[in-house]
Amino acid sequence: MTSLVARARRLRHEQTSAEAVLWRLLRGRRFVGWKFRRQHPVGPFVVDFVCLAASLVVEVDGVTHDGVTERDRDSRRTAYLHACRFRLVRVSNQDVYDNLDGVAEMLRLELELPFR
Repeated sequence: MTSLVARARRLRHEQTSAEAVLWRLLRGRRFVGWKFRRQHPVGPFVVDFVCLAASLVVEVDGVTHDGVTERDRDSRRTAYLHACRFRLVRVSNQDVYDNLDGVAEMLRLELELPFR
């Protein structure tokens, strides 16, 4: 098992509470029939959620993403995912907690867009 796969497995077991809330919405094709995977390796990264059929990555960001180092890391990750033709949606932990319906609507609209 590669270290990236092992890391993805570990992250699935150590998910944040916001990730757990969003996973309950997305899992098992419950979300408008689309299949999502969680903590899935994409290249050198492990993304929070991905719908491979729609080339859509969803990242749930907490306050730890506010630092300069984290923003730089997120920028590199975003550039890589876009180069691989993935669409990327970032949502905050707070949005998941306070506005899950709004997050769901945003994701639904994103899934309706034509693929690039």
